[in-house]
Amino acid sequence: MTSTPAASVLFVCVHNAGRSQMAAGFLSHLAGDRVEVRSAGSLPAEHVNPAAVEAMREVGIDISAQRPKVLTTEAVQSSDYVITMGCGDVCPVFPGKKYLDWQLDDPAGQGVEAVRPIREAIRERIETLIAEIDAS
Repeated sequence: MTSTPAASVLFVCVHNAGRSQMAAGFLSHLAGDRVEVRSAGSLPAEHVNPAAVEAMREVGIDISAQRPKVLTTEAVQSSDYVITMGCGDVCPVFPGKKYLDWQLDDPAGQGVEAVRPIREAIRERIETLIAEIDAS
C-alpha cells in the first residue's frame, strides 16, 4: 500500500555536508516514508563530512552515499517545513510553510568526538519534529 507522505521537510545549511545531512538521515530513518525528506545548501561542499558519516554510522544510519546539493527555490516551494541549521542561510519565504532555525554547532573540521553531541542534539529535535508532524 502506497500512501502520500504526511509532510515534506527541507533541511538547509551552507555546505549541506554535516548538520543537514545528519538531520535528513535521522528523519528518513525514524519516520520512514511517512515524511518526504530533502536537504540542500547555498554553497554545497564536494562531499559529506566524514566525521558526520562516522557519527551516524555509530547509531546505525548510513549517510555515506549522500551528496551535498544546491538549495533551489523549487525545493523550498515543495516543502511543508524548511529547517535551517543555525548557519545564517537565507531561504526564499513562501506563505504556508513552517520555518524553523535550529541553532547547532558546525561539525566542519571537527573530529567524531565533537560531532557526537551535535548528532544527539539533532536526534532530539528530529524526534520532536516527528511528533509534531504526526499530531497535525
